[in-house]
Amino acid sequence: MSLTIAGLRALQILDSRGVPTLEVEVRLSNGVSATAQVPSGASTGRYEAVELRDGDPDRYAGKGVTQACRNVENEIAAAVTGLDAGDQASVDRRMIELDGTPSKSRLGANAILGVSCAVARAASQCKGEPLWQTLSCQFGTKPTLPLPMVNILSGGLHAGRQVEFQDFLAVAHGLPTYSESLHAIVSIHRETRKILDDRGFLLTGVADEGGWGPVLPSNEAALAILTQAIERAGFRPVQEVSIAIDAASSHFHDGGRYVLRSEGRTLEVDELIDLYATWADRYPIRSLEDGLDQDDWAGWVRLTQRLGGRMQLIGDDFFTTNAGRLQQGIAQGAANAVLVKMNQIGTLTETFEVLALAAQAGWRAVVSARSGETEDSFLADLACASGAGQIKVGSVTRSSRLSKYNRLLALERDSQLTWTASSPWF
Repeated sequence: MSLTIAGLRALQILDSRGVPTLEVEVRLSNGVSATAQVPSGASTGRYEAVELRDGDPDRYAGKGVTQACRNVENEIAAAVTGLDAGDQASVDRRMIELDGTPSKSRLGANAILGVSCAVARAASQCKGEPLWQTLSCQFGTKPTLPLPMVNILSGGLHAGRQVEFQDFLAVAHGLPTYSESLHAIVSIHRETRKILDDRGFLLTGVADEGGWGPVLPSNEAALAILTQAIERAGFRPVQEVSIAIDAASSHFHDGGRYVLRSEGRTLEVDELIDLYATWADRYPIRSLEDGLDQDDWAGWVRLTQRLGGRMQLIGDDFFTTNAGRLQQGIAQGAANAVLVKMNQIGTLTETFEVLALAAQAGWRAVVSARSGETEDSFLADLACASGAGQIKVGSVTRSSRLSKYNRLLALERDSQLTWTASSPWF
C-alpha cells in the first residue's frame, strides 16, 4: 500500500472520568479517514512519557489539551503529510524526531499517540482487514485472543484510598473460551456486590475502572471477599479462577517504607514481601503488579527471588512501557512480566518494541488500558495483535471498558484467532 497522509485534525474530548483527552482524525490521499481516541492515566509512573496539558486553572482544572490539539494540526501535520500510512514505523519515528525530547514533553505523548493510532486504523481500513491483522503484519507478531484480567474491587487512587492497594482482579483462566471466561467474571462481579451488601460494607461508588469501591476494614478483606465471590459464583479458585493484585505501591511508599494508613501500620520492604508471601499461601493469588516502589530495584530483585517462581510479577510504574527500563529489569532479574500501556511511551512502534523485548527474554506481557478511557476499542485489537495473551481493561461496567470486551467477543466469533490461557500461572 502506498497511500499517503493528506491531513490531520484533533478534537478535545472527555475521557471516562470527565477529564479532557484527544481524538485525532487522519485523512489519506484516497479520501479515507480514521479516528483514534487517546487514553489517560490517574495512577501514573514517574518515568512515563508526558501528557501535554494546558495548565489553565479556569479550564478543566488545568487539564485541557487544546495545545496538544494544535500541535497535531500544525507542527505534526506538517511533518507527516506525504508519508506512507502503511509504514507505521516511519510515521512514528518522524514524530519522535520532531518532538526531540526523551519524554515527548514538547509536543505531548498524547498528541503523538493519537496520530500513531489513527494512522494504523486508516491503514487497516484501506486494506479492508481488521486492525489487529494490520498491526500483526506491520510488527511481525503471532496474534491470539487475550485472557482478560478484570478489576472487581478497588482502593488506592482509583477509589478514594479507602484501602491502599489499588485493584483486586479476577482472572478466569480455566475456561474453554474467551466468552466463557468473560461470563465467569460477570458472575463473580455480581456475587461480590451481594457479599458487600450482605456484610454491610459501605460502597463509596464505582471506582475509576468500574470496580466496586467499598469501605473495607483492611486490604486483606478484599482478598477474602473476592475468593468467596469466586466460590459463590460456582468456580474453583486456582483451577478455574485466580486473583491478581495491582498494588500500585509507589503511591503508599514514603521514606523507604510502605504506609498502610487504613490499617495503622508501616512496613519495611522485606515485611511487605513477607505479607505478599503470606497472602499467596492463604488466597489464590497468581499475579502481582507494582508490588514495590518504582525506584526500589534492590527490593524488586528480592521480591522476584522470593515469589517469581509461583506468580507473575508485573512492572507498571516500574517499567512504564520503556525499553531501557525493561532491559535493566531483565538484566537484574527484577520482575518477570511487564504491563504495556501505549500512552506510557507514546507510539505504537515503541509499544511493540517493548512487547518484542519481553518475548525475547521469556517474560510475560499484559496489554493494559488506563483509568481514563474512551469508547474506542483500539486496545482490544492491539492486545490480539501483540500475541501477549493477556489484557487488562478494567471492570465489566461502563462503556469505556465494555467497548473493548465486546470487541473481543466479535473477534472471537469472526476471526481465526486462537484462545490460549497463559501458563504456568494461568
